[in-house]
Amino acid sequence: MFIHTAAFEKSSSKVKECPDTTLPEFAFIGRSNVGKSSLINMLMQRKDLAKTSGAPGKTRLINHFKVNESWYLVDLPGYGYAKVSKTDRASFMKMIYDYFEQRENMVNAFVLIDSRHAPLKSDLEFMIWLGEHGIPFSIIMTKLDKLSSSDLKKNKDVYHKKMLLEWDSLPPFFYTSASSRLGREETLQYIEHCMKVYEDAQKE
Repeated sequence: MFIHTAAFEKSSSKVKECPDTTLPEFAFIGRSNVGKSSLINMLMQRKDLAKTSGAPGKTRLINHFKVNESWYLVDLPGYGYAKVSKTDRASFMKMIYDYFEQRENMVNAFVLIDSRHAPLKSDLEFMIWLGEHGIPFSIIMTKLDKLSSSDLKKNKDVYHKKMLLEWDSLPPFFYTSASSRLGREETLQYIEHCMKVYEDAQKE
C-alpha cells in the first residue's frame, strides 16, 4: 500500500463524537510509552502526524486520521502505568471499551507490545478482553532495534508460549522498528488485505 495522503481529522472524548462514517478503521493501542506515536508516523511516513513525547500517557482522546481518503487510522489512549489519577485511568478505559464495543466499522485493533519486555499482565488481560468480545486484533512488537536478534527470539518464544496458555491459536504478529522502518510494508499489506475483506463483506 502506498500512502498518498494522511491527515488528522478529529479528536473525540466519546465514541458518539467520532466521525460519522462507514470507512474501515484500524485502531492502534498499547501501554503508555510503547512507541505508538513513533510507529504511526513511520507507517504514514510523516514526522509529526501523531505527536510524540518523552512523557507517557499523552494520548487522552480518540484521534482519527484519514488515510488515502479510504480508511481511518485511529490512535487510542494508552493503558498501563501512565501517571494519571485512578479516575482518569478509569475514564480512559471506558472510552476504549466503548470504542471497541460500539464502533461497527472497526476492522482490526493493533495491540502494540514493547519487544524488550516479557509478557505483561495488563497486555495479556486486554487481549483476553478483546477475544472475549469478538474484537479482531493483531500484535505489533515495537522497538526491535533496541535488542539483539537472540534476545528478540527469546522474547518472541516466551510471548508465544504464554499466549498459547489462553489461546488455541495466535493472532497475527508484526515486528517493527520506527527508526529503521522494519515491518512497515508487512503491516500496511495486512491493512490492505483486511480492507478488501471488509469491503467485500459490505457488498454482500
